[in-house]
Amino acid sequence: MEKTVKDDCIFCKIANGEISSNTIYEDEHFRVIMDINPASKGHCIILPKTHAANLYELPDDWCKEVMPVAKKCAAVLKDVLDCEGVNVLQNNGALAGQTVFHLHVHLIPRYQDDTVEIQWKPTQRTDTEELAKKIREAFAD
Repeated sequence: MEKTVKDDCIFCKIANGEISSNTIYEDEHFRVIMDINPASKGHCIILPKTHAANLYELPDDWCKEVMPVAKKCAAVLKDVLDCEGVNVLQNNGALAGQTVFHLHVHLIPRYQDDTVEIQWKPTQRTDTEELAKKIREAFAD
């Protein structure tokens, strides 16, 4: 897996050990750190050691590796923190809530009385069949 680093990216610096962090897990390709602005007790973020601003830019071989890291870390968080669940969250673009433009995956432990709000209001759409057809056709291109 090829690695690139962006000199002015704070997450590149953290992921590659240039800036200290509360690291909970590290391997050749990823560093998992405690979030400095946690949504809940134990909130961590997975940082690839290669720079990609978002999911669209992350090379496929790195994409294949990030979910096993998320699974491993989420299981440890659940065991150690005795949380009732873990949200695995990844935002792409400012409108989606991304604030640091280096791909990262949030692991947010959930507790019965926490104040974390990750929600949307379900809507009823009448054009889902048309949308599905248009999206399917894009895969064929």
